[in-house]
Amino acid sequence: MIVITTPTGQIDRQVLDIVLDSAEAIRVIARDPSRLPPRVRERVEVVQGAHDDIDVVTKAFAGADSVFWLVPPNPHAKSIQDHILSFVRPVCEAINSQGVKRVVGVSSLGRGIAKNAGQISAIFAMDDLIESTGVNYRSLCMPGFMENMLWQVEPIKRQGMFFYPMSGDRKVPHCATRDIAAVAAELLLDHSWSGQDSIQVRGPEDLSCNDMAQIVSEVLEMPIRFQQVPGEAYKATMMQHGMTEAWAQGLIDMAAAVDRGIYNAEPHTPLPATPTSFRQWCEEVLKPAVLD
Repeated sequence: MIVITTPTGQIDRQVLDIVLDSAEAIRVIARDPSRLPPRVRERVEVVQGAHDDIDVVTKAFAGADSVFWLVPPNPHAKSIQDHILSFVRPVCEAINSQGVKRVVGVSSLGRGIAKNAGQISAIFAMDDLIESTGVNYRSLCMPGFMENMLWQVEPIKRQGMFFYPMSGDRKVPHCATRDIAAVAAELLLDHSWSGQDSIQVRGPEDLSCNDMAQIVSEVLEMPIRFQQVPGEAYKATMMQHGMTEAWAQGLIDMAAAVDRGIYNAEPHTPLPATPTSFRQWCEEVLKPAVLD
């Protein structure tokens, strides 16, 4: 039995799409089952509710061999740490009470290195708590998602620019969510692994924001440039769009940590890089979004 905790989320729905083709029994936790595609509703068992509810996760984890675990973001949270831990504490209790064998979680590069890194620091606290249960655990350690560029579609359209509070020359890895999903699905379908370990999920190249602007320009066939913005200005803009001060500050702290090199500090593992290049992702995902 495989359990997926946020089946309509950006990564989880792609994981689910892969494992649906297997012979495994699948269970999902969904606040609103009507949002699930018909193909999913016909194939999986649905536990309705939220996975920060101990009763819901206990029911969902009963008889589970493997769990795909991800804490959904909440830009309206008053505390990043409290938001993350409100999901992690119930799941740890349910892991123990229901005898879950394996958990695959979404984490970040930079563990053991990042300090005061906003949302990233909170995610590392999540890893520590899950590992404290003794469950077999694989944390998928990745950099920023290529899909984050979709937040910049409007300024790309209107101004020919995108913005971030980070140096334009800092080269960092990037990965596509499709590749994260592929790695996660492979682990969920593999019943042979044990112990606790981290798996780096890196794209095939490290790129700076200036590099990305050049690639976006070539794909869109129009000039696009990157503009670094001061952290406080970026924070104010995010709050104008409804984020809490805590969540917006976390994004600033995270960007500052990335700019200091937390994604570059760990040596690359011998595992191959994930296949999707930024150029390919721009052709297949960003360009249709901009031209829509």
